[in-house]
Amino acid sequence: MTQVTMTVNGKSVSGDVEGRTLLSDFLRKTLRLTGTHIGCDTSQCGACVVHVNGRAVKSCTAFALELEGAEVRTIEGMANADGSLGTVQQAFQDHHGLQCGFCTPGMVMSAAALLADNPKPTEAEIREYLEGNICRCTGYHNIVKAVMAASGQDVAAVAAE
Repeated sequence: MTQVTMTVNGKSVSGDVEGRTLLSDFLRKTLRLTGTHIGCDTSQCGACVVHVNGRAVKSCTAFALELEGAEVRTIEGMANADGSLGTVQQAFQDHHGLQCGFCTPGMVMSAAALLADNPKPTEAEIREYLEGNICRCTGYHNIVKAVMAASGQDVAAVAAE
């Protein structure tokens, strides 16, 4: 076992991990931050997306030890300081960008990363960026609308699938 220390959602955290411990497991089991979902363990579904040093990362593909000293943000860190939903989270709620909710944390984290890099993405850019996130419920239409709304753009222009 080796101790790893990182900043998660603005707080310094440490824990003992094996070399093979995935970031997703460290977050869920050691830190009890269960908002990061594990859907496939093969980096196919995107339910486990978190931000590492400001970049979207599928946490099932990163070893916790590799992230010594890193800044990690999970879905639990996306809320406003007063506990209310953050902009992207609120847009997902307002535009029905979720159904069962399993993919939602990863979708929100991916959408936030996209908007940080591209504040006014086109519908096509949103769809391309979210290709690594699988949703089995929504058909993606309302997810795209939610991302457009979070960017401050008119959602009426989003084409029906």
